[in-house]
Amino acid sequence: MATVSPSLDYILRLPRDLRSPGVARATLRAVLAAHDLAEFTPTAELLATELLTNAHQHTEREYALRVLETGGRLRVGVWDRDRRVPPGFKGDVPVEADAECGRGLHLVRACAEELGVSVLRDLGVSYDGKLLWADCGGVA
Repeated sequence: MATVSPSLDYILRLPRDLRSPGVARATLRAVLAAHDLAEFTPTAELLATELLTNAHQHTEREYALRVLETGGRLRVGVWDRDRRVPPGFKGDVPVEADAECGRGLHLVRACAEELGVSVLRDLGVSYDGKLLWADCGGVA
């Protein structure tokens, strides 16, 4: 009998709590291990950490981690209710050498194969806000 591998598409909703980014990283590691994709863990975890930290620091409400396979790539995304796209996400914004913040999105841009943003509108059946995503490798 043939087995069918379920598609990789997970969403973890998180409260705005200091423990949420750590819970999300642990969940990400478990999902990748369960799908025999552990080789993507270091890059996926770095991307998720930076996107989750950005959502936690710059929004006042819950956020969510999304992990999915799309077009043969592993995509890590973070949704939050704020429609504003961080300046460093799409364009190169210089960071002062002694700045305490602002380097995370540079890491995302350096490590991701591709990245993007979807600004969402509340249509009554979905949430508004934005979804920042980054692809971190091909999935066989």
